[in-house]
Amino acid sequence: MSGYPNCSANHTKIWSHYLVLALGIPQLTINIASVIFNCTVIFTRMATKDLHKPISILFCNLAFSDLFTSFSGFWISMLFITNPDITIFGSKDMLAPYALYTMSILSTIYNLVSIGIERYLAVAESMRTRFRVARNHSIAAVLINWVLALFLGCLPLMGWNCLRTEKNLSILYSPFCVDYLIFIAIPNVVVAFIIPLFTYLRIIIILRKRKLRMKACGQATGTYKSAEIQVARTSIFIWLLALISYAPFFAGVIFDATNHQCHADLYPGVYIFRNCTAMLITMNCLGNPIIYTLKPKTLGAKLNPLKCLSERVRARTIENIQPGLPVVQGC
Repeated sequence: MSGYPNCSANHTKIWSHYLVLALGIPQLTINIASVIFNCTVIFTRMATKDLHKPISILFCNLAFSDLFTSFSGFWISMLFITNPDITIFGSKDMLAPYALYTMSILSTIYNLVSIGIERYLAVAESMRTRFRVARNHSIAAVLINWVLALFLGCLPLMGWNCLRTEKNLSILYSPFCVDYLIFIAIPNVVVAFIIPLFTYLRIIIILRKRKLRMKACGQATGTYKSAEIQVARTSIFIWLLALISYAPFFAGVIFDATNHQCHADLYPGVYIFRNCTAMLITMNCLGNPIIYTLKPKTLGAKLNPLKCLSERVRARTIENIQPGLPVVQGC
């Protein structure tokens, strides 16, 4: 390769079939599970007509982002299983799925940041009054998130790629260029870590101040204490999930930027690590629905009206067929 003068330009097959299946099948499985989880979130939010709340719009959009990430991850996994060598040496076939994958991940990051900001504004005081985030604000945030993610993710499709030149070619994510990966990874990983950390810490501080203020006035503080504990627990989960999901990818980009070894010298260890980082990112798409929406008690409460409605429709259908049977009560 011209970017690596001591490397051979002969793109021979180097992947083992057993290793491809050992890496590809778990990736497919995790992506399918993520699709199911996020479709459940979208169905729950829409079926319960919960989208009038600003936070529900952000939750639903987060599920859409994670759904696109899972779809593009599934696409990449299928390409890896059918022709694993193009994930090393690069191909035009990898450009579109990688661009969609990048766009989806960026949208997920921006949605997580938007959720943190919305939660902060929901409890923060501004000029002695609460600033209430309206539905229009959430819709505007969703549109801005997607426009920004779409623009940045599609830059390789607009020409910022290394299909025609091997200089500056990424050794891990070919045909992406190393400078594009650095441009995308560094600021967005910082955003993913710093802003949610700041917002949730501020929420905890605000709740603690209010709790101490109420305690000084001799009022009950149980509500604020439980809210503080819940926010602290949730923020820790979010932060750890983001750290586990995105830190390895960030480390891979840094390695890619400083690497001067050939493909054969990096196989198989570095490429196994690359595939594992993709699985960790998909695990983030699995974790988001669980943290934000699919909590068993909350989900049960949301789906109970749908269950009751189904039972009522069924009972009335039977009543029409066999008059005299009682209609279901208690829902």
